[in-house]
Amino acid sequence: MKHLSWIGIMRLGLVQMTLGSIIVLTTTTLNRVMVVELSMPAMLAGTLFGIYYGTQFLRPRFGHSADGGGRRTPWIIGGVLILALGGISATLSVWLMSLSSALGIAAAIPAFLLIGIGIGSAGTNLLALLAATVAPERKAAAGPLVWIMMVAGLATTGATVGANLDPYTIERLLIITLIVCGIGITLTLLGVWGIERSVLPVQQEVPSTKPPLKHILAEVWADKKARHFAIFVFASMFAYNAQDLILEPYGGHVFGMTPGESTTLGSQQHQGALLGMILVLVSTLVFKGRLAGQPRAWMVGGCIASGLALIGLGIGGQSAGSWPVGLNVMALGVANGSFAVAAIAAMMGLASQGRSQQEGVRMGVFGAAQAIAFGLGAFAGTVAVDVARAIFTNDALAYGTVFIAEGGLFLVSAALAARMALSRAPRTPNVIVAGE
Repeated sequence: MKHLSWIGIMRLGLVQMTLGSIIVLTTTTLNRVMVVELSMPAMLAGTLFGIYYGTQFLRPRFGHSADGGGRRTPWIIGGVLILALGGISATLSVWLMSLSSALGIAAAIPAFLLIGIGIGSAGTNLLALLAATVAPERKAAAGPLVWIMMVAGLATTGATVGANLDPYTIERLLIITLIVCGIGITLTLLGVWGIERSVLPVQQEVPSTKPPLKHILAEVWADKKARHFAIFVFASMFAYNAQDLILEPYGGHVFGMTPGESTTLGSQQHQGALLGMILVLVSTLVFKGRLAGQPRAWMVGGCIASGLALIGLGIGGQSAGSWPVGLNVMALGVANGSFAVAAIAAMMGLASQGRSQQEGVRMGVFGAAQAIAFGLGAFAGTVAVDVARAIFTNDALAYGTVFIAEGGLFLVSAALAARMALSRAPRTPNVIVAGE
């Protein structure tokens, strides 16, 4: 089997750009419109995103099916098409909410189910394809590279939407959504067309009898390294996403931002994440084999920095007129990006350490842990804000309390990562470094 060239890796990164570009419209703009413009409870947005993330338990199934079939391209293209349909449907459901809350919510449920199924199918099999076809010596850098491309899509889309959404109308938002989805589908086709055939044998051998999924899942979970890593991924990603759905409403309620301004605030976070990912990529290439080039060091440090940035954000709302919220959010993004992309690099390495043709299931397990934690974190964050706003009459105090608590969760995640690394260090110091 041939290995992907850097050009091939970047082509697959176009799919990651598409996933980020479409999903950012729902996690930032639609979330803000529901909570601020339509005065819906933040818990509604949290519940809808909980539905989306709740579908992610299907990721091992998507990976297992592609493992057995020998081809991942149809699962990637089909997933992006379903994701685009879900994104357009979600925007239409928000329009319905402005006319009838009940009808809009009823329409939003299947829309967010489509979003979850689409990103689960495309995302799982994209990473599994990378894990199976990237040369071992390139995996530590390939993970950060494709994630940089994804966040570039997030940041570009967020900034573009922010610049063109004011004055806000639902018609303007729908047109923007259609354009983003159309561009994303085109990029996906350019990214995957013919690439799998170029690196995998045309007649790839597929087992005549595929082991049941539950047997493979049990085998993966019995792997101590994989199990410990999945637990860390769940804990850290719960903390990561607990702040995501409340950041833009925070900008609107505490700092008086317009929809365009708060979307731009979200874009600043993604720009910071992009910078953090670039730092990890550069350190991986320059300091390979040393502490500064190890994903686990960036995971621990990124979690600590994320916790401190969230605590600062919680305190800063008390002096909203003078607090440099944009700089604070940018710093949060840098910390988030560095730990997250380091975890992805480790994930790719661990996914290819099992038996052959298990990459999809192993990546599905890690992806499910990440996505389910995302959903629970998003829901918990929105519920916490609603409860805090009911207890405190001051929005800055309510949001600040939640942000500080989320910062504490990140510090706990850092401790988990540190213990995980220390427990392995005496035997295999670089066991979690992808590609080594």
